[in-house]
Amino acid sequence: MKAVYFEQGGPVSVLRYGDVKSPGPCGDHQVLVHIKAIGINPIDTKIRAAPERFPVSFPVIPGCDGAGIVQTVGRHVQNFKPGDEVYFSQPGLNGRQGTYAEYALVDASLLALKPRSLSFEQAAAVPLVFITAWEALHDRTHITSGQTILIHAGAGGVGHAAIQLAKRIGAKVITTVSSDEKANFVRHLGADKIVNYQTQDVVAEVLQWTAGKGVDIAFDTIGASVLQSCFSCVKYYGDVVTILQPEPDTNWNDARLRNVRFSLELMLSPVLMELEDAKLHQADILRQCAALFDENKLTIEIAQRFDLAEAATAQHFLEQSHPLGKLVLTII
Repeated sequence: MKAVYFEQGGPVSVLRYGDVKSPGPCGDHQVLVHIKAIGINPIDTKIRAAPERFPVSFPVIPGCDGAGIVQTVGRHVQNFKPGDEVYFSQPGLNGRQGTYAEYALVDASLLALKPRSLSFEQAAAVPLVFITAWEALHDRTHITSGQTILIHAGAGGVGHAAIQLAKRIGAKVITTVSSDEKANFVRHLGADKIVNYQTQDVVAEVLQWTAGKGVDIAFDTIGASVLQSCFSCVKYYGDVVTILQPEPDTNWNDARLRNVRFSLELMLSPVLMELEDAKLHQADILRQCAALFDENKLTIEIAQRFDLAEAATAQHFLEQSHPLGKLVLTII
């Protein structure tokens, strides 16, 4: 089969496109999926740049997100059958293969039926960012109607998913962007207050918007100094959740004084740690999202499409441009 792979870590130039051995027969709890489209995420570039930090096997086929058609199923798989259109997020860890390929063996516990209203390209862009946003807002901070939430980088993949989930629950959203184009985009998603972090003081704007109290929840999707600023943006006894590893020099004094409840969100954990219940939970999130997409209550923004053979160009674009929405690879 055709696939993108690398045999050593490094810049995008290590990525190769060519023929590799097709996945073996299905295990008892696996499904063979004919991949039609692949979502590109920052974790793909991190694994490529520093594979020694992850439990991968060489040659590495990168990618977590995929959408396609079930070809065969393992003997203990009951919820899927050949011909089903599915979508999923399965990182290529612990002996698994990533999604930058024509076929992939996928844990059945991670699969969900693709939203009927979405193309394969749109569906492939959904899993990682919507699972991440869902877990951060619903599972970590338990967001409720009427709360205020600061969502950093609202026009990005996770950010634009989080805005929609927050608005759906009835929360008020303040979000950060870097351009007028991105401001218009998040306004369309329902953001109540938009801050251009290039020209405005985010902390000052948040405090002014909340009459000096701070938001109930601050959601960091950037890390480093952005996480640090979240502690000044959140109210006393509020929540801060981040999808990045805090820096060693993070100053926790303000968080402690405010009695902040701090949470970490890593959607890779179910596969990384082989947590079966957590895999099933993520599949359930995708099922719920599929229903919301089909009811026209959620949307996914694709910034640009690339052919599978253009994966190196796509990853370079992601690293350099910080696009509005998601990038996807398509297989013709």
